[in-house]
Amino acid sequence: MPLVLMTDDRKADWAAAAHRLPRGALVVVRSRDAKRRLALVQQLSFARLLIADDPDLAAQFGVGLHLPEKRMREAFHWRARYPHWIITASAHSLGALMQARSLDGVFLSPVFATISHRNAKPLTPVRAALIAAQSPVPVYALGGITARNATLLAPAFSGIAAISSLL
Repeated sequence: MPLVLMTDDRKADWAAAAHRLPRGALVVVRSRDAKRRLALVQQLSFARLLIADDPDLAAQFGVGLHLPEKRMREAFHWRARYPHWIITASAHSLGALMQARSLDGVFLSPVFATISHRNAKPLTPVRAALIAAQSPVPVYALGGITARNATLLAPAFSGIAAISSLL
């Protein structure tokens, strides 16, 4: 099952985590701060990268793009401009997932309770699998994924994405 490391704003050794990933894994660079995002991209340039919510930076480095759910519809525009990009988005419901036709993949979250989004109600593995099974594009489970609970995920998922458990 393909693996994706999602960065966040915490101070962590993201390069070491990315070096431990299996061949073919992706890293989604996420940071609210533009300077921090740029530093992460430079630090992780050895990895297969998607840059979250920053199409200009993705174009500057010639890597893919990850969009938040609220910007998912922009994927058509970015696909037309950069047909070679891998473009993904976040989704938190079946309705959002059904808008994903122009994407290469979607991160469905949160599947389990997660410290990244303490107030978000988890979808649960069963509900998330039912949603993923109806998707027009590959779906990656995200949110509270650990080595232990990853075994609860159904084959409806194309892969898993994680933050803390991959650090």
